[in-house]
Amino acid sequence: MSHFYFDTENNGHKSFELPGAKPHYNPDRPGQVEHIFLDLSLDIYHQSYKGKCSISILPIRNNIERLTLDAVNLNIQTVQVNEVEEKFEYDGEKLCIQLSQPTQIGKRLLIAIAYSVEKPQRGIYFIQPDKHYHHKPTQVWTQGEDEDSRYWFPCFDYPGQLSTSEIRVRVPKPLIAISNGELIDTAEDGDHKIYHWSQKQVHPTYLMTLAVGDFAEIKDEWLGLPVTYYVEKGREADAKRSMGKTPRMIEFLSQKYGYSYPFPKYAQVCVDDFIFGGMENTSTTLLTDRCLLDERALLDNRNTESLVVHELAHQWFGDLLVIKHWSHAWIKEGMASYSEVMWTEHEYGSDDAAYYRLLEARSYLSEDSSRYRRPMVTHVYREAIELYDRHIYEKGSCVYHMIRTELGEELFWTAIHTFVQDHAHQTVETVDLLRSIEKATGRNLTFLFDQYVYRGGYPDFKVAYSWDGDAKLAKVTVTQTQASTDIKDLFDLKIPIGFGYSQPNSELKTFTVRVNEREQSFYFPLTEKPDFISFDVGNNYLKTVTLEYPIPELKAQLEFDPNPVSRIYAAEALAKKGALEATKALSASLKNDQFWGVRVEVAKQLAEIQLDQAFDGLVTGLQDQNPFVRRSVLESLSQIKTHASYKAVKGFVQDGDASYYVEAAACHTIGVIAAANLDDKPHEEKVIKLLKSVLEEKAGWNEVVRSGAVAGLAEFKASETALNLLIDYTKIGISQPLRLSAIRALGKISVGQTPVNIERILDRLAEIAKETFFLTQVAVVTALGQMETPKAIGILQALANQTADGRVRRYAEEEINKVQNNIGTEKSLLQMREELNQLKQQNQELKSRLENLEAKSK
Repeated sequence: MSHFYFDTENNGHKSFELPGAKPHYNPDRPGQVEHIFLDLSLDIYHQSYKGKCSISILPIRNNIERLTLDAVNLNIQTVQVNEVEEKFEYDGEKLCIQLSQPTQIGKRLLIAIAYSVEKPQRGIYFIQPDKHYHHKPTQVWTQGEDEDSRYWFPCFDYPGQLSTSEIRVRVPKPLIAISNGELIDTAEDGDHKIYHWSQKQVHPTYLMTLAVGDFAEIKDEWLGLPVTYYVEKGREADAKRSMGKTPRMIEFLSQKYGYSYPFPKYAQVCVDDFIFGGMENTSTTLLTDRCLLDERALLDNRNTESLVVHELAHQWFGDLLVIKHWSHAWIKEGMASYSEVMWTEHEYGSDDAAYYRLLEARSYLSEDSSRYRRPMVTHVYREAIELYDRHIYEKGSCVYHMIRTELGEELFWTAIHTFVQDHAHQTVETVDLLRSIEKATGRNLTFLFDQYVYRGGYPDFKVAYSWDGDAKLAKVTVTQTQASTDIKDLFDLKIPIGFGYSQPNSELKTFTVRVNEREQSFYFPLTEKPDFISFDVGNNYLKTVTLEYPIPELKAQLEFDPNPVSRIYAAEALAKKGALEATKALSASLKNDQFWGVRVEVAKQLAEIQLDQAFDGLVTGLQDQNPFVRRSVLESLSQIKTHASYKAVKGFVQDGDASYYVEAAACHTIGVIAAANLDDKPHEEKVIKLLKSVLEEKAGWNEVVRSGAVAGLAEFKASETALNLLIDYTKIGISQPLRLSAIRALGKISVGQTPVNIERILDRLAEIAKETFFLTQVAVVTALGQMETPKAIGILQALANQTADGRVRRYAEEEINKVQNNIGTEKSLLQMREELNQLKQQNQELKSRLENLEAKSK
């Protein structure tokens, strides 16, 4: 599964376990479920269906008298066991069947449940046009992970049960129905058509799926295996653009995992209003239609490619090898996320892959520092969906990379092949991966799992260097700053340290040291003084690092270190030094570094330096050929709130750019710059007018550009004009991505508004909070979490109490804490902040003049 993230910003390590969390285990198994057969008839207009669910089960114990199935809000009509009607009790969540004949080992039971469903809340979703959205398609789709299959059919709903399955469904013409496995039959029935799909390989209930719509079908293949893309009619070109690499990806992953693609077909169905990025149902992935790219979006959107390879990777890790319990979800989500890295390496090269890993690590690190810290494997939670966070996706990916680093290329893939081949079509837990590694390679990696998987956290290294010219010794001191007093917080790792020289293409001289104490100094004999030092050569370990090297060494590293991530660390350390010399080195790097990812990061670091000269270095990056770099420069210019930066950005808002994302960044940044110059009212009105014209004229792919304008407007925290515009765009009927941006923006703009306007914002958000769509609820929670009034807490609490989605519930509760922290402190802080900004500005002017004078005198 790939998901949409939402962030909360609490400091310190909050507990992952919220009130009400408890240990969860798989239930006792009465027997082995062998087959599930759903026979359904859909009434799409009334958002309902009726049908029969037949479950074949082979008992593994004698004398069981009751069977308990998961079934939420279903209308259960009759229950038969082996064609005999049985008594049952049903409380709206659990279906208990009384067996008139207790079980006998080896004597198969066939349970047949007749039931119907009206207006389901979860599990199965009916999408239709309405008076506000005439262009919405008519679709029905399901979403089972984690425990939502019970909302659309009765089942033993946990991942430890694997069975074959079959779905026969009657749908109105011209709609088509897609499901797992192979299409074994179709039949006409008047105005309806019956589709019959059969999945012959075992899988869990959460991977059973159904997708119905008037789709265009685009056929592709891999070695004769059908590869199909289903999209709304008219979007065929977008489908090929977005998913066309799938056959090559299947070939790539089949080779990497040492196991040929295991199912009879691979279908990808793009559906409307999907509540995740994608879902890896066995042989039939569902994707959000927002991943479909037009020609211009293809320029700088690799997210779709990553999403496609992520869900495909799950066909092995997740579908062929099924996790036994949700607590081990990192095994599949970590590998699917790591497969994004591997595909990036294959398709774009090792620098891009190294940068991709850095971004994954940062994503996890921000959750650890601002939301909570937890072990990757834990069975204590309120709802299993809470586990689907950055600890299992991004940290999971980093852990797989560390395993690869520890074992080396050849042994890593031998271990992965062994793991996949030994556990194909079975369930797995974390210990199975450890055992496969040991079986294939003889290596015991329990030490790595103990440090990174079974506990939270990571090492935070401070690295200092000095050179003793007489003894020709390099001294490197490494401190683990995360372990202040507690020895339990120490990490024990073998880290390579490299010494480099400024000749192009010269090899690093590398030594590997064991870092296992709070502070250690290492001495390295070298024939001559190194120009730079590279800590953790290759940057393979999950960590944070602060480099305390002199400026000449940092400059040399920024220019000559072969690893892009090491160059980025050098850029961060130089920016902290903040002198003119550092500014010049960063400006040169922004112009000359061969890799776009380094230029992106250097732009951010240049903006951190409080010198006027930083602007001169930064603004040249607006001419960069790479759209990722132009975007980063525009975002960074938001920190330099001057007339010159305003002029540079305004050109991009008025004249546009080849990239949607670059234009969006310009729209946001011009809002930040203009809003900071609060004493210039006419100027403010001019920019609001400019952003309004973007809203009126720039509708386009996924509303990226207009959402940038919304973000720009949200910066005018005291403007009623900007607020009125935003409220207009929260109206139902506004295209969904733009409306969601406007809803989120209400929280940001609220902090400087009058009491009357704050009431208007609260009323609007309370109204929108009644809507049930997942993404709308998340947008409302995000907005309320930014507000500074106790009334926001009431709306958040009401939403937490009534939402059907565990993710929204958790996020609303986290945001309540945030609002409580916002209240009271903010007003006095605001005044201090403004005074501080003025002082910073004066200070910057003085420093810049001083640096210039010093440079001239030299």
